[in-house]
Amino acid sequence: MKEKLTSFLQNKWSQVILFTLFVVITSLSLYLSQKSVVAFLLLLASLLVLYYMKLKNLTKWIVSAGILFILLPMASSGGPAFQSYMEVATMVGIYVAMALGLNIVVGLAGLLDLGFVAFFAVGAYSYAIFATPQASNFMPFGQYPLGGESFWIFLIIGGICAAIAGVLIGIPVLRVKGDYLAIVTLGFGEIIRIVFNNLDRPINFTNGAMGISSVTPPSIFGFNLVFPHHFYFVTLLILAFTIFAVLRFEHSKLGRSWKAVRENEIAAQAMGIPLVKTKLLAFALGATFSGMMGVVFAAKQAFIDPTSFTLLESFTILVMVVLGGMGSVPGVILGAALVTILNLQVLTELTNWVNQLNLSGMITIPDALSPAKMQKLLFGLLLVIFALYRPIGLIPAKNKKFDESKLKSSNSLSIDRENSVAIDKDNV
Repeated sequence: MKEKLTSFLQNKWSQVILFTLFVVITSLSLYLSQKSVVAFLLLLASLLVLYYMKLKNLTKWIVSAGILFILLPMASSGGPAFQSYMEVATMVGIYVAMALGLNIVVGLAGLLDLGFVAFFAVGAYSYAIFATPQASNFMPFGQYPLGGESFWIFLIIGGICAAIAGVLIGIPVLRVKGDYLAIVTLGFGEIIRIVFNNLDRPINFTNGAMGISSVTPPSIFGFNLVFPHHFYFVTLLILAFTIFAVLRFEHSKLGRSWKAVRENEIAAQAMGIPLVKTKLLAFALGATFSGMMGVVFAAKQAFIDPTSFTLLESFTILVMVVLGGMGSVPGVILGAALVTILNLQVLTELTNWVNQLNLSGMITIPDALSPAKMQKLLFGLLLVIFALYRPIGLIPAKNKKFDESKLKSSNSLSIDRENSVAIDKDNV
């Protein structure tokens, strides 16, 4: 019986049938019971199940796109909780893209960056300043705020500004290594936040600690994108581009150079890999994706201030990368999704449940023990536990495995060829 069940589960078509039933049931549960957070999480978890199924990669990508672009919005649209679900899904997409950017720096190039949120801030402020009357304080020409159509241009501008910031930070930072690199990047991350906090005098660029409000929402063909489900689709499109670009970089010559630098800088330099150029490209490209999502974040929130870009955000993104698996694109996606959902959905629901218990008088839980205030403790514990017991992450990076017998046979063939060439030379 056990063997039959195992063979049934290992069959490709059996997996397809079970997966289809799982997706249909969770979608119907979410549509009929809009307050079912479990159904929402299970529908997202179906993407993880799909990853482990024995299907072609193209098929997995198509099914994933169908679930994210069609099924999830439709299943969530049956009630008042629709926008809240789309809000959580949008934030998941934003953090996944940022984690993929940090994965280039930390996971592929092996450069520990503790101030990565600074690039997120650069992208956000680059759009917020010009999408509000704030730009008129220092720009004598032009009419501000710019229209919502400029959002699409600022996606590129925000990425470029963040990339430039990455290079400018990377030039002095690359003089140090190891723990010193982490400390210096942490310092630069805080410096940028403090600069934005104090850049309201003598010329008011960022409005200082008061922040920038009433950011112009993006628009397309005259239609304003103001609701969470609008930003959900925008985020999905940018995330799809980010995943495609990161995968291409990983398997390119540049990606192999990053991995070589990560494993051994001296050996990489001996092979002719330019260390400074390779590291700066890692900082620049990783920052680009964070800057683009900063533009989306500023447009979605319609308000930004320096408190949105604290050191905790950098640590949170680092936890996502370590939890999922450094150097692994699927792992980083999973880690970012888990941490974001844990922060925005699970801890929030637990906090509401604890508050209801306090109001009912059944039990009194101190406010200091509220789950929402356990975020730093929880993320710190996750980082320590995975560093000690699962350093490779939930989905570790796949390294190429070589068949020793094939290597030996290829080596013997090359030796035979060399011997035959030597004999021919002697005969001549």
